[in-house]
Amino acid sequence: VQLQASGGGLVQPGGSLRLSCAASGSIFRINVMGWFRQAPGKQREFVALVTSGGVTNYADSVKGRFTISRDNAKNTAYLQMISLKPEDTAVYYCNADLNPIGVVNTQRYWGQGTQVTVSS
Repeated sequence: VQLQASGGGLVQPGGSLRLSCAASGSIFRINVMGWFRQAPGKQREFVALVTSGGVTNYADSVKGRFTISRDNAKNTAYLQMISLKPEDTAVYYCNADLNPIGVVNTQRYWGQGTQVTVSS
């Protein structure tokens, strides 16, 4: 099982970006997909999650600016980010709580991270 994150880049304050996280491999079921981020010198922090049923949750710092969604048929989650601020600068990591085929216990997998830089 692998998670591939993409879509990061350099954007000016107030700009937008969309991140993608595609899960691949021998997957039976994906329960929750989410995003965390880690800024230089700081701990990794929760950003957003979406359940298989479409229930979402967000960190207070991104509510109203970020939207998480998923395409269950493609095993892919998206993070639409608008009104970006310099403090959103971080490496963004996606994760998924899923059951590989033949595995009863849910396991958490992480993507490799994608850099988001918000700067003028």
